[in-house]
Amino acid sequence: MTEGNWQEVTAMNARDIMGRPVVAAAKTTTVRDVAIQMLMGGFSGMPVTERDGTILGIVTERDIIHAIRAGKRVETTTVEEIMTTEVVTVDVDATVDEVMKILDTKRILRVPVTEDGKLVGVISRPDVLRAFVEPNFMTFN
Repeated sequence: MTEGNWQEVTAMNARDIMGRPVVAAAKTTTVRDVAIQMLMGGFSGMPVTERDGTILGIVTERDIIHAIRAGKRVETTTVEEIMTTEVVTVDVDATVDEVMKILDTKRILRVPVTEDGKLVGVISRPDVLRAFVEPNFMTFN
């Protein structure tokens, strides 16, 4: 990767690399249903929101494993009971460099992206890596 390419990517904003559409769970969703959705979607965590996009928490595979180990029934336990409520988020205008710093220093795998306080996307570590790698590869049909 050239110095110019690195500077181009780190100057990009969260909106440029975030994943969309975002699947979020209502707080009353059962742990079982969230686990199924995560497995089918191929992701390891999911925001928990109000219908208007206000973030209430985030639930991860780790949270689900803890719940199972604690003897909670996945069919009746809601994500509200096991989610992490102190969620680190970034604004759509945050730079990729700021996003990388948060992922690194907070040691998290993903960060929800908000606009006007509402969920609009999610950035995971692979999204950041993709931003650096994709400019060097092309797809032809």
